[in-house]
Amino acid sequence: MQPEQLAEVIASLAQEKKAIDVVVLDLREVVGYTDFFLICSGNTSRQTKAIHDGILEGLKRGHELLPRRVEGAGGAEWILMDYLDVVVHIFTPQARDFYRLEELWGEVPAHAAAPARRAAESA
Repeated sequence: MQPEQLAEVIASLAQEKKAIDVVVLDLREVVGYTDFFLICSGNTSRQTKAIHDGILEGLKRGHELLPRRVEGAGGAEWILMDYLDVVVHIFTPQARDFYRLEELWGEVPAHAAAPARRAAESA
């Protein structure tokens, strides 16, 4: 699966779990360790965990993909899922406001994810 497609599938899976403010940052011209950051929020730590679980299960079952590494799932304020080509950041609103990744990477191309489609349709 191409990195652009992976980002689209992840965005759809996140939106199926009611993720808000889903943004994709294109880092291909800036860094060598990943192509995209997908940033989204859940209203509570319980919802961020549900978004994480939805992405994890959707990619595992539908595409046989597992993240290389997951950080922060215990506290669920900021969960990072590393799929190599796409790094997923799932925040609570307070953590997203504090870390402001979109501002940190403000020079890179960014776009809001398209409205959710079923993840199976995105593949």
